[in-house]
Amino acid sequence: MSWGEVRAARAAHEASLFRRANVVGIGVAHKVIAGEETDEPCVVVFVERKRPEDELRRRDIVPKALKGIRTDVVETGRFAARELVDPPTVDRTERIRPAPGGVSIAHERVTAGTLGVLATRDGRAVILSNNHVLANENNALFGDPILQPGPADGGRAADAIAHLDDFVPIAFSERALGPLGRFLERLLGPLLSLFGLGLKRLPTDGANIVDAAVGLPITEDVVAPDILEIGRVIGSANAEVGMRVRKSGRTTGLTRGRITALDAVVEVDYGARTAVFRQQIVSDVLSRGGDSGSLVVTDDNRAVGLLFAGGATTTLMNPIRDVLRALRLTLG
Repeated sequence: MSWGEVRAARAAHEASLFRRANVVGIGVAHKVIAGEETDEPCVVVFVERKRPEDELRRRDIVPKALKGIRTDVVETGRFAARELVDPPTVDRTERIRPAPGGVSIAHERVTAGTLGVLATRDGRAVILSNNHVLANENNALFGDPILQPGPADGGRAADAIAHLDDFVPIAFSERALGPLGRFLERLLGPLLSLFGLGLKRLPTDGANIVDAAVGLPITEDVVAPDILEIGRVIGSANAEVGMRVRKSGRTTGLTRGRITALDAVVEVDYGARTAVFRQQIVSDVLSRGGDSGSLVVTDDNRAVGLLFAGGATTTLMNPIRDVLRALRLTLG
């Protein structure tokens, strides 16, 4: 079975899979049998919680195969943007000058995320991170200050190292619900699901590819081109299933893992709103709140993705070449 055939099956059955309760994403990966990864390409379905089939309604059971293409079901929890702040396991939350990749950074009205890397745009050096870290989920203005460390780590106006220069807007799937709306959704959601109803949202043509933004440093000497514990990035590469990767982030520091799935369509929580992303890369690299914006690289320091979200055991990243194209950036 070729990857092309598996991708075609994923696309053909995308809507029907997302209609099933508990499904938060789908992608393509290697089939896992009895805990061992095989070389067989399959359609992987990510679920909030994996349950025995006898606890599910028939219409919510993921088929074992889709016209000859086998499936896997992987429990990930819900995916959420990683700006929600967890206590750091390593100390990257101090004021550092010049600031390298891998340290705390954020817009003045955001908690904290990670400075990904120093890139080049129109001949100028810029810092790369996520929209929800540098542009406050579309709510920032060009020229707004970017602080290092981020506000949640004590950053104040005097800690500004850059100004917001550009971002790719995020297309959200719903309007903000507000406190009352969120309360009603929590109250009525379980009851509606008993009758096969609910607020299930399917991917749309307005889905996102990247959650990305750049800031223009105030002066060249406040930022550094290296990434903590990684060094200098030397270009980019396309992700492959099984590829070894690593990242350097504000909260969990340097962590390593593998690419586990590609071409993923996922629904990501942004507080009271959600957004659907397509063509995403899935990895088992450890990440937590505050690691958003980390650059994910290969062992030979080629950039693969921009970390922006994840679940309990899963990390999501935008393909780096889509990020570079969207914001007219070069690396290395």
